[in-house]
Amino acid sequence: MNKELEYAKTILWAQQQRPGIYFFKFIVPNDKEKLELVKKLFLHEDQITYRTSKDIRFIAISCKQEMKNPDEVLAIYEKAREIEGVISL
Repeated sequence: MNKELEYAKTILWAQQQRPGIYFFKFIVPNDKEKLELVKKLFLHEDQITYRTSKDIRFIAISCKQEMKNPDEVLAIYEKAREIEGVISL
């Protein structure tokens, strides 16, 4: 695990209750295929909210999801990292 992920894991262990609700936010290019890939990262589609940018080139995706531990949180960020053009916030 690289230093960046190790640091993130340390912060999550210190700040998050386990299990607990974690708030994810991603910026995704307005591309149907990429949106679908990001949606698949979450268990409950009804918990996802969307907001388009003014120029409609990007969509902000937010989702609250119960996570058991920091490893689950980081796993979602790792999968999102594999989707081209997605920015994790």
